[in-house]
Amino acid sequence: MSIKDQLVGTWIYVSSTGTRDDGSDVPRPPMRGVLTYTADGRFHFITTRTGLPKFASNDSASPTPEEAMAVASGSVAYTGTYTVDEGAKTVFASVDAATFPNLVGAPNQRRIVTLLTDDELHFVNPRTPAGVTLSFVWKRAK
Repeated sequence: MSIKDQLVGTWIYVSSTGTRDDGSDVPRPPMRGVLTYTADGRFHFITTRTGLPKFASNDSASPTPEEAMAVASGSVAYTGTYTVDEGAKTVFASVDAATFPNLVGAPNQRRIVTLLTDDELHFVNPRTPAGVTLSFVWKRAK
């Protein structure tokens, strides 16, 4: 079965690690998230820190500056299309919309698959805009 065929479905965030170019670790907060790949080449990715503050106003359009900053710095979501280079075990993402606008249209959005089973997906984002390498672990949603 091809990597693309194996990717199709919904994956639940398990963990991630970050590493700077000098080899030092980047602390990662506790998070929750989901990643979905569709058979027609679309994907959706979201991660949020656990424990984000609820808005005192109970209105998503009226957070306090502190609440807005916590959510903006603690959440990443993006969606678009993807292709797979089976030989290189690499997923290439083309981002159409994102909570971090710098991802939209950014070149070289690749994820190198390091493990893929029926129930587990590991991949590396080799270079984020912040110059960090991120390694992700996902489990298939049941």
